[in-house]
Amino acid sequence: MEHNTLSGAILDLDGTLLDSMNVWSRIDRDLLTSYGIAPPEDISDIVKKMTIMESSRYFIDRFRLPATPESIAAQVEEMAAHQYQHVLPLKEGVIDFLDGLDKMGIRYGIATATYPELARAALDRLGLSGRIQFLLTEAETGSGKTEPGIYYEGARRLGLGKRQILVAEDALHCITTTKKAGFFTAGVYDPATPPDEWQAICAAATVSVRKISDLLRLI
Repeated sequence: MEHNTLSGAILDLDGTLLDSMNVWSRIDRDLLTSYGIAPPEDISDIVKKMTIMESSRYFIDRFRLPATPESIAAQVEEMAAHQYQHVLPLKEGVIDFLDGLDKMGIRYGIATATYPELARAALDRLGLSGRIQFLLTEAETGSGKTEPGIYYEGARRLGLGKRQILVAEDALHCITTTKKAGFFTAGVYDPATPPDEWQAICAAATVSVRKISDLLRLI
């Protein structure tokens, strides 16, 4: 790491802590199929940078769906609910990583693009809710991860400067946003990430790891 003052961390949920990215790519396709539309191969790549409401509007506008953004958002949440409430596991190394942060006295919270109730359900089920300082969602902060607002709010809640905070993410646009904003950034590998995107993450991030617990050797 480039410094020795790390005191906090802002952690992504989907694809970083939670093994869930394949669920979202399947839901994007199932949503369009439910309206009788053959899903384009790149649909998940297109909408993954969008907020929930932005992607809902995109589906409606591009595919002329007979729905409102609110109803599309609700339909997608319903499609994902069972997985978050009952199925999705943590990624390998997550508990070891959080245990390590606890031992070092590094406080941490979660910033996620997913639905607040789904995130809370997964965190409760997996026993993480009592360990985190905060849960921030795009819906609650009004900031997507192409902008740094959600991360600035995380820093405010930690009571730390951005150079004291590590942000761990699995998506290139999130790494780009946080690196540009001045945070120390960790790229975390996810099998759903295309090889060219992973190479770009490694080039852009302060550090990059295949397994999140490997960060303990670097902080």
